[in-house]
Amino acid sequence: MEKDKLSIIKNKIKNREEISMILSYWKFHDKKVVFTNGCFDIIHRGHIDYLSKTRDLGDVLIIGLNTDESVKHLKGENRPLQDEYSRALILASFSFVDLVVSFSEETPYNLIQLIVPDILVKGGDYNIKDIVGYDIVTSNGGIVKTIPFVDGFSTTNILKKGVYQ
Repeated sequence: MEKDKLSIIKNKIKNREEISMILSYWKFHDKKVVFTNGCFDIIHRGHIDYLSKTRDLGDVLIIGLNTDESVKHLKGENRPLQDEYSRALILASFSFVDLVVSFSEETPYNLIQLIVPDILVKGGDYNIKDIVGYDIVTSNGGIVKTIPFVDGFSTTNILKKGVYQ
């Protein structure tokens, strides 16, 4: 019997301890693991474009999600606009997202070290060799890619319009 849809979505939100067995299963079955990370405070068209294209690069997509404290540190005291669980639930609701794992550090380096994805992806504003985790992924035979942003779509631009103020 199939679980209810909300349970399926919630089951995609995992902590670091829970993902080791899942990763072992995927790697045993030669699944190509793709990883990206971010705050994902207000989901918009640019996120959908970026995340769906990221997932197209492999078999499974893991998203590293900044915790609320991490977002505050990076973006300022008034952020995030949505709490961590809400952001995780929204991301997990996408059919192309397989797992969402939060991290509280300034960067996802430790999480990338745990996951060792086959493909690491960030937005087009990054220089590939400067992407956090580049050393881990490439030294394990993986690749690091960037995906261009959709012009005009960003949380910062939405906030500048005053929609959420």
